[in-house]
Amino acid sequence: MLPDRLHGVIVIIPRPVKAHAHPGGGRVMLTADGFRIAADEASRPAAGLLRAALEASTGWNIAVVPVSGDVGPNAVTLTVGLPDGGGLPDDGYRLRAAPGEGVVVNAGGPAGVFHGTQTLRLLLPPETLRNAPAHGVPAALELPAVEIEDAPRYAWRGVHLDVARHFFPKAWILRLIDLAALHKFNILHLHLTDDQGWRFPVQRYPLLTEVGSWRKQSPVGLARDKRFDGTPHGGCYTVADLAEIVAYAALRHMTVVPEIDMPGHMQAAIAAYPELGNRDAYNGRKKPIKVRTRWGISRHVLNVDDATIEFCANVLDEVMNVFPSPYIHLGGDECPATEWHDSDRARQRMRSLGLRAEAQLQGWFMAQVARRLAARGRRMVGWDEVIDAGGPPDAVIMAWRKDGYMGRWAAELGHHVVMAPEYYVYLDWAHSDDKSEPLAIRGATSVADVYTFDPVPRGLSEGARKNIIGAQAQLWTEYIPDTDKAEYMYFPRLCAFAEVVWSPPGGELAEFEERLTRHLPRLDACHVNYRHAVPVP
Repeated sequence: MLPDRLHGVIVIIPRPVKAHAHPGGGRVMLTADGFRIAADEASRPAAGLLRAALEASTGWNIAVVPVSGDVGPNAVTLTVGLPDGGGLPDDGYRLRAAPGEGVVVNAGGPAGVFHGTQTLRLLLPPETLRNAPAHGVPAALELPAVEIEDAPRYAWRGVHLDVARHFFPKAWILRLIDLAALHKFNILHLHLTDDQGWRFPVQRYPLLTEVGSWRKQSPVGLARDKRFDGTPHGGCYTVADLAEIVAYAALRHMTVVPEIDMPGHMQAAIAAYPELGNRDAYNGRKKPIKVRTRWGISRHVLNVDDATIEFCANVLDEVMNVFPSPYIHLGGDECPATEWHDSDRARQRMRSLGLRAEAQLQGWFMAQVARRLAARGRRMVGWDEVIDAGGPPDAVIMAWRKDGYMGRWAAELGHHVVMAPEYYVYLDWAHSDDKSEPLAIRGATSVADVYTFDPVPRGLSEGARKNIIGAQAQLWTEYIPDTDKAEYMYFPRLCAFAEVVWSPPGGELAEFEERLTRHLPRLDACHVNYRHAVPVP
């Protein structure tokens, strides 16, 4: 049986702001006979999700009823608004489970109600996280008598997934949303396009998926080995698929942020529409450019013609029709200027703009496409190279280089910043340097490395601290060809990262590791292919 408390701390990940045993102690019993969920109007969506999860795992028939009078002790009550008038943010909640009272969740808003129900699911036996009763229909469920008050540390609590290097099916993305929501993440960042594949369907430019979504083969082993499997790889989503992902996430108070990477990482698009490239810089090259089959950075980037800017704007219009997110990620990273240096058209553009270096073209390019976002009330997100190139001043910067140093610089410049430094939160890095680990791009980032990461960069001025709006864990998939390996690379490091972005700072690693050990049965119940601890010889 999973211990309810560890050294007086409730065994919940992420760790709540305040949590203690109910003053009267004891246990709360919920029984199959007559159990119900009472919810006000604002809480009914969360109540519906909780009912579906518990009915599936227990086999019970559970009614959702309005909140009216005394619903009794055999109930979970969900409401927006606090009886004492105390303030909580929209995503904050209070949970009280007491003998003779049942479970009551009061929240600042619908998001807080949902987070409160996720905490309740973690307080219940791990078996209730399964999709069907594993040991017959239980007569009752028990949970500890507790009082919890909770709210997130950061507004941006992100999980990133690269579906361009390897294509991942819609059904598994929905599963990832469920696992992320259970750990109180609220952003899913989908990297939809890159040199090796284009996954977003654009009605105006059908060749982007007809041609750009498939590559001839993929590397085998490390990139330096220069070996290939000879097997085509690809796939793309339909608009209906993506709309389903967006709606599924929204019901769980998660925002899906799409990324269309530009002006670099665009070889798949250039393969589909060669006029997007810098053909006058190809130095007599006659072979057509294909979807890239190697990892790494392609030197083939978009040209800087007006028609190409309009192409990007038209693509983004269709992206924004599918994704209601206030944020649209435009990449902006790893854009070699070699072709621009060799292109007469690019040099002419530089002269007309009064630019001295080819790299400045990237800043101009990003500003042009960002205007299309702004015209529709959206905001650009970009990797931290955007500030190198003098990109839009209102862009949200995702800081990944130099262990977070770039985030400090961006925050001091006044940008909102999402911290995503590669050493700490690049989960495509190996868990350890042990030779038994599966192939990874680099090594190693351990659970401890992730847990001890502080999103506030060292040396950041007090005034710039408010510009750190959150952090995000990345999963680039060059070396992650399938869902099993993706789960192995995410977990349990994603559990540690959940605590980094949700919980107050100052947590102790040893205490977290003990709680994580007791959290793993929940991952087992969800059938997560997580990395088990390797025994020390």
